[in-house]
Amino acid sequence: MITRFALFEGAVKPGQTAAFRVAVKERLVPLWRQFPGNTDVRVMFSDDRDEGAPEFPLILAISYPDEDTMTAALDSPARFQSKEVTGDIVARFFDGRIHHHVTERHEYLP
Repeated sequence: MITRFALFEGAVKPGQTAAFRVAVKERLVPLWRQFPGNTDVRVMFSDDRDEGAPEFPLILAISYPDEDTMTAALDSPARFQSKEVTGDIVARFFDGRIHHHVTERHEYLP
């Protein structure tokens, strides 16, 4: 299992946190859920962080069974549409950068 993270590093524009979160939930989550082959979509909004830590107002995690499935999802129409919508949301509500990380998942249950 692999997970591709999109880290929104920066800050939501002043007074726009609620609108940013609504836009993500209403406009992007439905598209992200359409990425073919995903096993789960997790959207995490930051509420707090350690003093001096960088700010990540949004972390997106989409998991796939393998790299080939992820690659196909990244070439899907839903992904290209989500990139357009993300650009609009970022322009309106966010100052910063977005970077992606692919991780191999290991789970250790209690």
